[in-house]
Amino acid sequence: MGEKSEKKKQYILDKAREVFSEKGFKDVTMKDIVDACDISRGGLYLYFSSTSELFLEVLSADVHEDDEEAVGAALSGNASAGDMLALFLKEQKKEILRKKNNLTVATYEYFSVNKVSTKENPLKEKFDTAVRIVEKLIENGIDSGEFYCENPIGCARNLMYVVEGLKITANTIGITEETIDRELMFVLEGLVPDESNS
Repeated sequence: MGEKSEKKKQYILDKAREVFSEKGFKDVTMKDIVDACDISRGGLYLYFSSTSELFLEVLSADVHEDDEEAVGAALSGNASAGDMLALFLKEQKKEILRKKNNLTVATYEYFSVNKVSTKENPLKEKFDTAVRIVEKLIENGIDSGEFYCENPIGCARNLMYVVEGLKITANTIGITEETIDRELMFVLEGLVPDESNS
């Protein structure tokens, strides 16, 4: 695909992301994407054959972009493991609270009616990458004496399950920043060694 075609495809993905964020997944038609992009139906079908294909591509692009930034931030620099974990969680909190361009509703609508193999599921990939990042940060914190944890992978998974639950809560019944902070701190308190037992 040439550079012009790549730019056109990216333009379609950006516009589709806006449409899916606004309308969810189940109510979006190819006509909605055509209208948002101000292109012909044939022009859209040159790149994508269905809203499902388009949505998975939007999700996949989203996942890879987030992962590259998060992995780089989590594993580089001279900051302490605690500072890096706090930075990682700050980014997760922003995602939980994000109202504009949020794909959470569309994502859950899509996956509630479409069966996608585990290997092809961009959400699983994103979740697994986040778990690996948190696990590495916890291990670094254990090595430096900042954290105590007998099961870093279990703790990392638990933390990311809490984050996913908070995302759903934010988009269904609503949530405050204070609630997010409280729930994340509850999980993190288990990592800090108890000085009174030393």
